[in-house]
Amino acid sequence: MGDKTLTRMDLSEAVFREVGLSRNESAQLVESVLQHVSDALASGETVKISSFGTFTVRDKSARIGRNPKTGDEVPISPRRVLTFRPSHLMKERVAAGGKG
Repeated sequence: MGDKTLTRMDLSEAVFREVGLSRNESAQLVESVLQHVSDALASGETVKISSFGTFTVRDKSARIGRNPKTGDEVPISPRRVLTFRPSHLMKERVAAGGKG
């Protein structure tokens, strides 16, 4: 199985086929959902999608590192990390190869 990237267009096509909206309406719906999820994550909220999984953003704490050239201690600024925890159902579906 090779690498596959799921794009907005792929999602829009799936909505178009499954829901029956026009292609334009499907694209707008997908874009709106993705924007809503992004905005929630950017504001620090947890996004939980039932039977799929949970997306969270957390701040990694600031730490002290060493400059490799001088050996001086330097602060490493905190960064935000996005994590995804798949639901039990999603884990089972992926393990089964998408059947189900």
